[in-house]
Amino acid sequence: MLPVRLLRLLRLPSPATAPAAFAQCAACHSVTGSNGVGPSLKGIMGRKAGSFPGFRYSRAMKTYGKSWDKTNLAAYLANPQQAVPGNTMPFAGVPDASQRAAIVNYLATLK
Repeated sequence: MLPVRLLRLLRLPSPATAPAAFAQCAACHSVTGSNGVGPSLKGIMGRKAGSFPGFRYSRAMKTYGKSWDKTNLAAYLANPQQAVPGNTMPFAGVPDASQRAAIVNYLATLK
């Protein structure tokens, strides 16, 4: 369960441009629809985890079975290995709740 403070932050209007905290995501992920080291994050909200075409996902991500929403994406960004044990994203997480909320809100604008 996410803290109430984080849930409030996730409801804030999304920024039109990427927040500074997104730079750590942009190192591996595009927002244009092309895959890189990681899958494209374009249209991630509502998309089933492990399903973006052309990307080779880990077994853990392919069998996660959930579609991304603000709550589970924020939990994943906080601690990827705890949220989806066995995933292969080499990233420890975003410890700051406000930075996670900014990233999630930005991703929600990418249709």
